[in-house]
Amino acid sequence: MPTNPRDARAVEPLVGVLTEIARTVTETLSLPDAFARVAGAARRVLPFDAAGVVRIVDGPALLSWGLATPDGAEAGRRYGRDDVSPLLWPGAASPRRIDEAAVALDATRQADRELLDAGMRSMLVATIVRGDVPIGDLWFASRAPRGFGPADEPTAQAIADILSATLEHERLAEEERRRIRRHRELDSLAPALARALDVREVFDQVSAIAREVLPHERMTLGLLSEDRTENRMWAVSGDRDWVPDSYPIPESERAQMVADYQIVGDAEADLPADSSRRAILLAAGLRSSLRVPIRLEGKTVGALSFHARETQSFREEDVDLALRVADQVALAFSHQRLAEEARRAEEARQEAARLEVRVRALADELESRDGFGRVVGASPAWRSVLVQASKVAPTETTVLLTGESGTGKEVVARAVHRASARSSGPFVALNCAALPEQLLESELFGYEKGAFTGAYASRAGRLEQAAGGTLFLDEAGETSPLVQAKLLRVLEAREFQRLGGAKVLKAEVRIVAATNRDLHAAMARGDFREDLFYRLSVFEIHLPPLRERPEDVLLLTERFLEDLSRNVGRPAPGVSREARELLLAYSWPGNVRELRNALERAVILSEGGLVQAEHLPIAVARSGEARVASASAIELPPGGLDLDALEKTLVTQALEKARNNRSRAAKLLGLTRAQLYTRLERYGLA
Repeated sequence: MPTNPRDARAVEPLVGVLTEIARTVTETLSLPDAFARVAGAARRVLPFDAAGVVRIVDGPALLSWGLATPDGAEAGRRYGRDDVSPLLWPGAASPRRIDEAAVALDATRQADRELLDAGMRSMLVATIVRGDVPIGDLWFASRAPRGFGPADEPTAQAIADILSATLEHERLAEEERRRIRRHRELDSLAPALARALDVREVFDQVSAIAREVLPHERMTLGLLSEDRTENRMWAVSGDRDWVPDSYPIPESERAQMVADYQIVGDAEADLPADSSRRAILLAAGLRSSLRVPIRLEGKTVGALSFHARETQSFREEDVDLALRVADQVALAFSHQRLAEEARRAEEARQEAARLEVRVRALADELESRDGFGRVVGASPAWRSVLVQASKVAPTETTVLLTGESGTGKEVVARAVHRASARSSGPFVALNCAALPEQLLESELFGYEKGAFTGAYASRAGRLEQAAGGTLFLDEAGETSPLVQAKLLRVLEAREFQRLGGAKVLKAEVRIVAATNRDLHAAMARGDFREDLFYRLSVFEIHLPPLRERPEDVLLLTERFLEDLSRNVGRPAPGVSREARELLLAYSWPGNVRELRNALERAVILSEGGLVQAEHLPIAVARSGEARVASASAIELPPGGLDLDALEKTLVTQALEKARNNRSRAAKLLGLTRAQLYTRLERYGLA
């Protein structure tokens, strides 16, 4: 029997503790939560009084320090590199023991001093790595000198290795929060630019807003001459005496002037010796720059540049932020160049387009409420569809409707729209299969004047027309790879651009897509993007074919006859028994759409009287005859038939096809329910 806590911990199976720690890391990726639980488990195999986890953040200058003691946990402490002994800094030899903390640590350093003031006499430190790169430390401290032995080192290192996933997740989550925060902070640019007709009036304010997320000392807006040989300084933040009104662009730099972006880490080393820009920047004490284009109507007319005194001040991750600022400035600059009369004409055109969309949406809404679009059905399969639609409607989730052609996908899409918070907005439908690729792209995203031959004026696409409402993409599986890529961008970033346009537009719309294709097979063939499929099918609703919901055939028949009779100005006709049996017996390969078309023909032929079998289309009327014909085609074997066995087989098949619905099975066999029950008893199938 062990006689001290140290021996008691030694009895604890190490593998069990490590398994518990690994499970903890998979259950919670929050560093504070995970570490508190990890420290509790580690206490069973290591004799420590305090423990901590260190994560390098913001480059090599700072790190975060967590402290877990019997009194609780403290997290989020930050220290500069000078605040921590090199012995404790991530990257030193691992694992490492400190037998006498008072000797090894430096009390002049803040982190060391706090450990010593807490009475810690010895430590055990293990480095946490990502690949071969140190990303943090895991340390344990004891109030006893030489509190840890060589046998504890692999245990500490094993725990540190398990924690690496949590530290990496914490780092990625912090980067994502930082990225989102930086983008959100740029939202104030639009109001600032909207308050002035001349961007130069608010250029200092734009620079100040951008500086919060993209640190810089100077910001400039230069416009290129028509021949790309001269750069004219149109706007400069702060004092503009340091830069001339214009300067020549040497041949060596002209290609960069129209590039997607340019990062200059060190102007002295990165720019050509004959560069006027190089001379201007160095004379002003500016060493690094980030340059992004200003585009109007798809053409690069200049560039927005950010300059800093320190070298290597800008990184690739800053480009998107700079482009957002450039887009806002380009938009404001474009407005400034427009004459007041042209602007009023554009506003009138946009208002007319909005009215057109509203009128079209109202017409669609009336059609859906007073005709084919009404939601009808009492079968379990159809009720399941409606339950799913009602649950997803109040959310902003993207919906994918699947099923055969004619099953009512647009009906459900409209129902989702009407039950959503966007019901007061437009419902805009686009059939992706009805348009060729180029026309579909321009119809969906819109286009700017001059984007292609015949584009004599700018036009908003369906994405803009559906703003505030719902965009229904019918037959989304028929889209081309190019349209799929752009649609994926809309779903991921909620942004898009018109054809030929540079302005990034916000997609303030909910998307409901529909397809009758097998998208899994299309993905396997490479015809449909897998990432787009998973974006579209966040909430998938499958619409059953009409042959799987026979209970709804007569309900739909009754409703369609009412609607169609109003269209022809007659009372709704009845349906003869024979016609009803034919309607129920037919498999309806065209589903609800085919049923309505068949009834429309019958209403016209019946001339207000009862709908008879002969009024139905020939395919429906002959469905009953086909059953008789198929029976007559059976060849009798020379040895004769076992009729009982054959009848039992047919009854079994009918039950399977009807999914044990005995009423439907009886109809498939041409029997009454009583006759079917007699046979079920006879063959032991009851």
